[in-house]
Amino acid sequence: MGKKKYVAYVGTYTHGNSKGIHVYDVDVQEGILKERCEVKVRNSSHVTISKSQKYLYSIEDEGVAVFSRDAKGNLERINSVNIEGMRGCFLSTDTEGRYLFVGGYHDGKVTVVHTHKDGRLGSLMDGVFHKGLGSVAERNFRPHVNCVRPTPDNKYLCAVDNGIDQVKIYKINTQRNKLELVDILRCERESGPRIIRFSADGRFAYLLFELSNEIQVFSYNGEGKNPQFTYLQSVSTISDDGAQDSTHDAASGLALAPDGKHLFCTTAGDDTAAMYEIDEKTGLLERKFVLPISGSYPKDLAIFPDNRHIAVVNHESNSITTFTVDYEKNLLIMKGKPLKVETPNCIQICAVEEEEEE
Repeated sequence: MGKKKYVAYVGTYTHGNSKGIHVYDVDVQEGILKERCEVKVRNSSHVTISKSQKYLYSIEDEGVAVFSRDAKGNLERINSVNIEGMRGCFLSTDTEGRYLFVGGYHDGKVTVVHTHKDGRLGSLMDGVFHKGLGSVAERNFRPHVNCVRPTPDNKYLCAVDNGIDQVKIYKINTQRNKLELVDILRCERESGPRIIRFSADGRFAYLLFELSNEIQVFSYNGEGKNPQFTYLQSVSTISDDGAQDSTHDAASGLALAPDGKHLFCTTAGDDTAAMYEIDEKTGLLERKFVLPISGSYPKDLAIFPDNRHIAVVNHESNSITTFTVDYEKNLLIMKGKPLKVETPNCIQICAVEEEEEE
């Protein structure tokens, strides 16, 4: 019987010495990462894996690039496409792997790219520019699409707009390959919605707010004519110390543990990671801890497949820190020294081919 192996991909900005995507071997048992190589991509601010696990998609200055993944998780570029807009910041695919969705922070655009079965990126199927005025002056009062994620039933696409404090919900019209706006989840002004994720069973949505530093919980029902999101709860993301100066804090990363029972988030400024226990029946969150991550400005985090370790990418301290999670004592125990990597922005952990035992 083979032993399951994993690899981590860390997307970085390339203004300095970093080349793009850093590839790491994941030691699940020890809870550490070991760097393998770098892959050239200009400003790989976000990456995601195809539903088949065969391909990796990356933001780049020119648009979006796709890479094939071999049995060991190494990457080889297939092609790239121009998204006819400013550089994107977030990627996701539909549950069938038919479309690649691109969120545009700088121009407030949602782009739909066709994906071919052989891995190639094809034509742009649709592009929608958000309109409206925001309320935060330093964001120029304009739309900023920070996250695009399909609902688990693949009926709708949630486009989280950080600039105008809205989540626009589109129907994915597979007949016309177009997005049709069906609803808008309006958030409090100056709350700054950033990322949405769904529970393992698809019944609940968790929406992270960058400016109000909270996670809001919603029930989700897509069985009717239109999607239904019902507000259930709000929980803080910051520590008690951070709450005293919360104007300099920004909730940044949100990750669901593989067991589906825990939700983790990071908050920049406060420079912490928080863990919440999920009530499987109600979807409600119980905060277990908010602890420092020994780095500056965490942008994203990933939970190891064993649910016992986490990795946090710290943008300003140019580092990745890894921890063991002690669920009984509600503690994070640091594993080794921080890994050095310049301006990391996102992290994905994925399985590779099993290694045969000798």
